[in-house]
Amino acid sequence: MEQILVGFVLPMALVFGLMYVMLILPQKRKEKKTKELLNSLQVGWTVTSIGGIYGKIVNIKDDEVTIETSVEKTKIVVKRWAVKDVVKPAEG
Repeated sequence: MEQILVGFVLPMALVFGLMYVMLILPQKRKEKKTKELLNSLQVGWTVTSIGGIYGKIVNIKDDEVTIETSVEKTKIVVKRWAVKDVVKPAEG
């Protein structure tokens, strides 16, 4: 009976261990990196939103970011979590 139990538990433990290493840890790392990015946003950085809007940050207030797009200086206010990526930080 013990051999059957060990023969079942050991492979299941290995499967769960592999799932944790291959799925959960990378997701946690990605979430941590995203959180750090959102907390480090600065005025002047060029960003892309999750909706594909590309522009320069002109104002940050609490959980809202104002993005200036195009030559006409159109300003759009989005939630901080809606910023997907920093294209490049402004120099200076």
